[in-house]
Amino acid sequence: MTKLKIKTGDTVRIMTGDHKGTEGKVMRVDAEKNKAIVEGANLVSKHEKPSAKNPQGGITKKEAPIHISNLALIDAKGDATRIGYEVRDGKKVRVSKKSGEII
Repeated sequence: MTKLKIKTGDTVRIMTGDHKGTEGKVMRVDAEKNKAIVEGANLVSKHEKPSAKNPQGGITKKEAPIHISNLALIDAKGDATRIGYEVRDGKKVRVSKKSGEII
């Protein structure tokens, strides 16, 4: 399993596919499959049977996972950037490759 540079809570931009250009917050990351779920992006229709939680049933919209390679982190300036690591003040921190600022 590889270490992923995108974490839960990060703001990302989708770089490829049907939802290209969409920005959203990462809700969950699956490190084993290298996928992330982005809030409000890559919505799919899911057919649900009636249950106690949803007595009506029907079709609901739900976010589907997107591969990490199709996502780019958004830095404080609003630019898509790659991520690097540096040791600053004795701590390992994530750094924007574009601006050099701590993320």
